[in-house]
Amino acid sequence: MVMTVLNTIGYEQATQGTMLDELDRAGVRLVIDTRAVTSSRRPGFSKHQFAAALDERGIAYVHLRALGTPKEGRLAARAGKTDVLERIYSRHLETPQAREELDELAALVRSGKKLCLLCYERDPARCHRSFIADRMKKRLGVTVEHLFCAPA
Repeated sequence: MVMTVLNTIGYEQATQGTMLDELDRAGVRLVIDTRAVTSSRRPGFSKHQFAAALDERGIAYVHLRALGTPKEGRLAARAGKTDVLERIYSRHLETPQAREELDELAALVRSGKKLCLLCYERDPARCHRSFIADRMKKRLGVTVEHLFCAPA
């Protein structure tokens, strides 16, 4: 059993600077991007820009695309239908690609690095990253802590 903390964070309403500051404050050394779509309308949060900014702070970046929410799940989340999102996403996590990346995530958690799951949604209760974190909690016994950035 791994006895560690798994952080999660959403960048909705954040600036890149406030996000990086929060990750630094929490001691995060590895960000796991759980977005299916890594382009972003929020400045500084598209995959390559954000990964470069993390690197400047000494924080590693890994993108686990198969842990992203399928389009119909994203639509349910935007509509505030968390129950529908959960059903869709639970099915998605049973796909071979998602199961493989859950195993990869488990290995990263076991590595002992302080890591953080990243997605857009500010409220973890309305985001698929909570479902991922719950799976890691059951599988590895981690404690889950949700980080929040000050709104821009």
